[in-house]
Amino acid sequence: MEGVTDPIYRKTVMGLFPEWDMFATDFLRVPTEGTITHKKALEHFGEEIYENLKLREKTTFQILTTPRANTEQTIQVIDELGFNHLDLNLGCPSRRVNAHLGGSYLLSDLKLLEQVVGGIRKKFNRCFTVKIRVGYKDDSEFDHIIKTLTDCGVEAITIHGRTKVEMYKGVAQWKYFSRACELTDVPIIANGDIWTPEDIEKIFTETNCYGVMCGRSAMKTPWLAQLYRLFKERKVLTAEQRLSLRTELNSIYFSSLERDLSPILGAEKTLKKMKSLIRYSFDDYDEGEMFKRKLLRTPELETFLHSMSLLKHNSTHAS
Repeated sequence: MEGVTDPIYRKTVMGLFPEWDMFATDFLRVPTEGTITHKKALEHFGEEIYENLKLREKTTFQILTTPRANTEQTIQVIDELGFNHLDLNLGCPSRRVNAHLGGSYLLSDLKLLEQVVGGIRKKFNRCFTVKIRVGYKDDSEFDHIIKTLTDCGVEAITIHGRTKVEMYKGVAQWKYFSRACELTDVPIIANGDIWTPEDIEKIFTETNCYGVMCGRSAMKTPWLAQLYRLFKERKVLTAEQRLSLRTELNSIYFSSLERDLSPILGAEKTLKKMKSLIRYSFDDYDEGEMFKRKLLRTPELETFLHSMSLLKHNSTHAS
């Protein structure tokens, strides 16, 4: 997720919640002019993560490119650095990205889609996956998109159950996961409105998906993989228990982020980062929206963290 899963954030979450099987970088924009250096690629991935083999193998290097970009040169750098997993973002709905023929736009032009994906596949011989939406304006090309990606030789397809024009409106349609599993033997990874352990279990029960990928839900509940493991062990928590756990872990989560971010970013930028992460954090509280607005108006990092501690003390009044 652009602006979210930077190296510091990923390293903190990896340490706190190692139950996740894989993490992904935010996407690296492949330039149309100029090149990507080895230093730039390492900075984007995170040098400390790169130097830790276990963390490196749990991390996907995500890129976003266009037909006119210097993709081949970027792939060469990624290959030379020995990254094991490359993911191409074909789901970004940004108007600016689409105007440059990147992200979701490629789902509307199958020839360009084949050109870009096929070109990467020829240059990268390790694990290469893609993330898509179900279409650009509508889902009329969905079957052809899946076939094109299969023919190009990708090793997994993550599907967000909305079109580009839907952005994040309404509810993601999970029916496309089952349809994709009927169309290809390539592993399908489900994405979109997977908020709870029960949602994850429903995906696995009702579709033949290989896995799930969480974005907004992982922002809201960075410990969601932990909750799912408890669910599989038949340790199902009540709504009250989950809220109590949320209050406890949110305190640890944000204090850990402050510890890791402040020495590098300083107080002002750390506060800005914190505010960008709380969009969904308090949805389950009775007065969560009011509390979030208060935090967004907070002018100082110290006050922000103090307010978070007050939430912990007052959590018994939430439901």
